[in-house]
Amino acid sequence: MLELIQTVWDIFVHIDVHLNAWAGAMGPWLYVLLFAIIFCETGLVVTPFLPGDSLLFAIGALSTRSGSPIELWLMAVLLCAAAVGGDAVNYSIGKWVGPKVFSKERSRWLNRKHLERAQRFYERHGGKTIILARFVPIIRTFAPFVAGIGRMRYLRFASFNVTGGVAWVLAFLLAGFFFADLPVVKDQFHIVIAVIILISMIPIAVEFWRARRESRRAAAGAGPRAGA
Repeated sequence: MLELIQTVWDIFVHIDVHLNAWAGAMGPWLYVLLFAIIFCETGLVVTPFLPGDSLLFAIGALSTRSGSPIELWLMAVLLCAAAVGGDAVNYSIGKWVGPKVFSKERSRWLNRKHLERAQRFYERHGGKTIILARFVPIIRTFAPFVAGIGRMRYLRFASFNVTGGVAWVLAFLLAGFFFADLPVVKDQFHIVIAVIILISMIPIAVEFWRARRESRRAAAGAGPRAGA
């Protein structure tokens, strides 16, 4: 298990090295692989661990390098389609399968805590959660699933989905593209990627802290009544 975690972390942090290796081995099929990664991260509620922010940033940065096989405009179109299509599929899965999942205390494939966290996020921010969640790892995978469970009107969901998906993909692709020539990005790319991962985890930590605080308040409020 430890080796698996180390391997995943190495792929995340040294995503530029792995992208170069994949490009050399796969050629044009690299586009298919990257489409599949973004689609699965957003579309399959069982794969929230796949890289998103860091991968998009790395793609944008690598597209500026001489001899790069990545055409930024083509990649942008494909990955926007992957992000939007993934959320649409996830919404449909949540609509038809989600209620059965929430009726069970345990699920073999889904992390119930992640679902409940996404549900709290959704309750706090409403429909715009679909946009905001794009920039929060794990939450972005479960938010459309929760929207499907809640039977959000599909046209409303679709408007948030398209807006959020395009904004997310373009934000990180263009950030990588425009900042690729900075010395810190060139010389310490792995550190930049690690910082992106850590920053993107901040909203999850805040949400966890809020949940713990609310739980303690509820327990403190119930204490006197229980002893009365």
